[in-house]
Amino acid sequence: MDGILNINKPGGKTSFSVVALVRRLTGERRVGNAGTLDPAASGVLPVCFGQGTRIVEFLVDTVKIYRAEIELGVTTDTYDGEGKITRREDCSGVSRTLVESALAAFSGEIRQAPPMYSAAKYQGKPLYRLARAGITIERKTRPVQVHKLEIIDWQPPLVTVDIVCGKGTYIRSLAHDLGQNLGCGAYLRNLVRLRCGLFDINDAVSLEQLEEAALRGDWQSLVYPVDSALQYLAEVKVSEEDRQNILHGRPVILGDLVADSEVTDRSLIATGRSVSDARLRAYALDGRFLGVLRFNTERYHWQPEKVFHSKGG
Repeated sequence: MDGILNINKPGGKTSFSVVALVRRLTGERRVGNAGTLDPAASGVLPVCFGQGTRIVEFLVDTVKIYRAEIELGVTTDTYDGEGKITRREDCSGVSRTLVESALAAFSGEIRQAPPMYSAAKYQGKPLYRLARAGITIERKTRPVQVHKLEIIDWQPPLVTVDIVCGKGTYIRSLAHDLGQNLGCGAYLRNLVRLRCGLFDINDAVSLEQLEEAALRGDWQSLVYPVDSALQYLAEVKVSEEDRQNILHGRPVILGDLVADSEVTDRSLIATGRSVSDARLRAYALDGRFLGVLRFNTERYHWQPEKVFHSKGG
């Protein structure tokens, strides 16, 4: 089986345990997840099968949408509800207007330091192992992109925020840093991933639904095709000659391609100019998915980056 399952991960389970359960229920061996969620978090967890595991990097790079419930006035060592409370402050003077003002500082390209209780590594060791040993180190900040922040509920001391962000964003760190900016502390009380790329929570399958489908023997009907995760890339159909070249990893020249200028996530190649990171989904004339092509700005050709050989030939 090649493809992707859109799983609604429940809180309290690790992403690894979900993958192990999916592997057991389906009998498939080549299974992996894209975009790990913390154990306490719930929501969209794409699980890839077979050749689908080869596009994990593209799923990780896509935009994510989270719904974060943040409690003001309390700070924990893990920045979420799993940790020990390290501080309590009176937050009765904090208004919605103050929170909105403080959130504005976290919009756009910001710099974040990973929490000590995270899988980020220091000298080859995960930070959470050092934290559990009582060791705290200075962490380097790194740039992340936050596209949008919106308060959708205000029930002090709880504020619920929808967050649209790029890869590598720690929502726990955002909650903690928000509390620091407000001067009263805060921690991430609950987190749901509403969207990962094109996979939405409204279409996600619960583990119970997957188990029922596995018992019926039709769980494959829940699996999305490999290329469904790449719909944000522009597509092109190629000739039979170019199909053969792509399948053998040889570059192709596709002429001047003009992408939809209103879709900023799409690959861009316009007459007389190029974008170094431009990519396309390539298909055979009969509609079979061939792979992902990346534009070579020096040689002005499209180089196969990921090639998928269909079982149909």
